[in-house]
Amino acid sequence: MSSLQGLQRVKLVHNKKYKRSGPKSYVYLLQKWGFEPTMPGPYFQMQKVTQSGKHGHFHKFGGKATTHRVLAKRKPGAASGSTAAADTGEVTADDQQNDSEYLCPVQIGTPAQTLMLDFDTGSADLWVWSTELSSSIQSQGKSAGHTIYNPASSSTYKKQSGSTWKISYGDSSSASGDVGTDTVSIGGLAIQNQAVELAKTMSDQFIQGAGDGLLGLAFGTINTVTPTSVQTPVENMISQQDIPKTAELFTANLGSWRDANEPDKGVSFYTFGYIDQDVVKASGQEIAWTPVDSSQGFWMFNSESAVINGTPVQQSGNTAIADTGTTLALVSDDVCKAIYAAIPGSTYDNTQQGYVFPSSTTADKLPTVTFAVGDNQFAVQKEDLGFADAGNGMVYGGIQSRGTMTFDILGDTFLKGIYAIFDQGNTRFGAVTRPETTQNTSAPPS
Repeated sequence: MSSLQGLQRVKLVHNKKYKRSGPKSYVYLLQKWGFEPTMPGPYFQMQKVTQSGKHGHFHKFGGKATTHRVLAKRKPGAASGSTAAADTGEVTADDQQNDSEYLCPVQIGTPAQTLMLDFDTGSADLWVWSTELSSSIQSQGKSAGHTIYNPASSSTYKKQSGSTWKISYGDSSSASGDVGTDTVSIGGLAIQNQAVELAKTMSDQFIQGAGDGLLGLAFGTINTVTPTSVQTPVENMISQQDIPKTAELFTANLGSWRDANEPDKGVSFYTFGYIDQDVVKASGQEIAWTPVDSSQGFWMFNSESAVINGTPVQQSGNTAIADTGTTLALVSDDVCKAIYAAIPGSTYDNTQQGYVFPSSTTADKLPTVTFAVGDNQFAVQKEDLGFADAGNGMVYGGIQSRGTMTFDILGDTFLKGIYAIFDQGNTRFGAVTRPETTQNTSAPPS
């Protein structure tokens, strides 16, 4: 624990409603990142024409047609390369799931209203369920256990007139609304006049998902508030000097799946404004730092190689981002093929659009897989190489294809193997390997 007054660990709570599904998580990432798959399967990005203005049976002329990309699903029996509209359908909320495996308690307003938020280093918005949603959505949310923020109940809330926000994943999932400011407390650290984005509309994906909103920890340049973007909680911590000038950072220690059964272990946590030196000491390592390129708003660093059982796969110029809002790790097809070639009995499953391997595979048969973080290699815990039950005695792999993405997305599959340090003040990323005593070599639950 830190000796600095007011700074403490923010414990992560395992989402009890979260049920792992490889294909659903992959579809969610196709929506979130909008990349085109390069491996065969039912899901793909397609161009959709939307007509606005004067159109329809009685308006043969006029109106405006716009084209945009949406995620589509081939209907059963359609040819694998088919993109014809007759052979495809819209991707529904049932096809995907929000990747909220962990949630964090955050207090908003005076008196405090506690919401469970998804901490996401891949985005920069703090948005919440609010009483501005329709009564029917609020009713669905309450019955599903959501806490709904009521700005009228907070004496410190101030509406930010004229500001709006919208997060959109493809065509079928979005949330939007207006903006206000309020006191936001994270782990006992109170941020004054923090912008809070209130959901007014919300698609089924978010209604059916867990958590009461999202707290973005990426750089504020990708915040979606218009006409002027707002500062993120970490940016406000820095500008308001809520955290020491020598430690303008936050850290993430993501526990493994088995820790869900032992919530009091405190294995899964964030810190703001200090590095938990006990975790660093337990690793027996010095923190390995690498510069971050924040020009795209992400925690992006050089990752020019992967090593599988001692054999390197070089990727000159390759970069990766650390994304706590992604459960899987998405890497190039060359690296994927090398990893699964090292697992006996593994195969690519077209129907699940992902690599799978036998659930009977023992730890000694699994390869040691490491990814470069700058000049240093860090291993994926063997228990995290398998993500979810895939049926027929197979496990859906925790590492999958990034498709046409030009950089890797190192999500929880990778981050669970390290103590991650996001140093915003010095624009760098640090890591140490989690101590061996916290690892486990058994397969994940079905």
